[in-house]
Amino acid sequence: MSDRERDEHSGTETTGHEWDGIKELDNPLPRWWLWIFYGSIVVAIVYWVLMPAWPGLNGYTPGVLKQSDRADLVRDLAALQAQRGQGETLLMSASLDQIEANPDLQAHALAVGQSVFGDNCATCHGAGGGGAKGYPNLRDDVWLWGGSLAEIEHTIRVGVRAAHPETRTSQMPAFGRDGMLDAGQVSDLTEYVVALSGREADVAAVGRARQLYADNCAACHTPTGVGDRTLGAPNLTDREWLYGSDRDSIRTQIHNGRNGVMPTWEGRFSPAVIKALAVYVHVNAGGGEASSVAGETATP
Repeated sequence: MSDRERDEHSGTETTGHEWDGIKELDNPLPRWWLWIFYGSIVVAIVYWVLMPAWPGLNGYTPGVLKQSDRADLVRDLAALQAQRGQGETLLMSASLDQIEANPDLQAHALAVGQSVFGDNCATCHGAGGGGAKGYPNLRDDVWLWGGSLAEIEHTIRVGVRAAHPETRTSQMPAFGRDGMLDAGQVSDLTEYVVALSGREADVAAVGRARQLYADNCAACHTPTGVGDRTLGAPNLTDREWLYGSDRDSIRTQIHNGRNGVMPTWEGRFSPAVIKALAVYVHVNAGGGEASSVAGETATP
């Protein structure tokens, strides 16, 4: 007969443990729980026999089934590489225009381009290519360096102000920071740019800045302000502004001369992937070739 204490309320034996007047009852585990526990042990033993499980000095036990996740991964990667290789061959053998004209080839290029864009370009240009302040919108028809397929591919390949020897490059001077213009002249020039975009501006300031613009800005942005995509000079007459269209943003740009950088992707991506990315960007922008220099406006 058990000599262990029984709880006076439930009649169940205790384990002998007590804490702050609370005694631990020696209740048996539920039968269903025990069967699951024993079943888990059986499954574990079967797994040890069938699958790689036990580490050793020279590797591990391979198991009866000889299963290897590493071998599966190598095989899957080889199959994926073979599939991609076929796609790259097709892309490399076709021109950019031929890729867009062939529905099957275009679909393949778009699939590749979307994946590459999401992993490498969306951080700056946004998941949908809509851009942000300081990062160009790739979904409109305004292009700083041109929006044709060939021009987009070239920009992706060489970058902007990047390390590539053929990189696209331009420089907006820091007129205020470097002392080329004083604060009053920067403010007058701000009003002149506002007027170029068709908005109301200080007439007196615009008059004072006319010669300033001709001497310092017209060489790149042209006398009428429509820009020059061969130089990467933005159009100042439209409503598209990379760094903002309010007076403070324009004044800051004239004063500091911000110049963004886009990396060169040549050497990181294969030529076929660059083609696919160019097609993806071009198609998602509507396939147009309008640029930031289209149209003219009267000089203020």
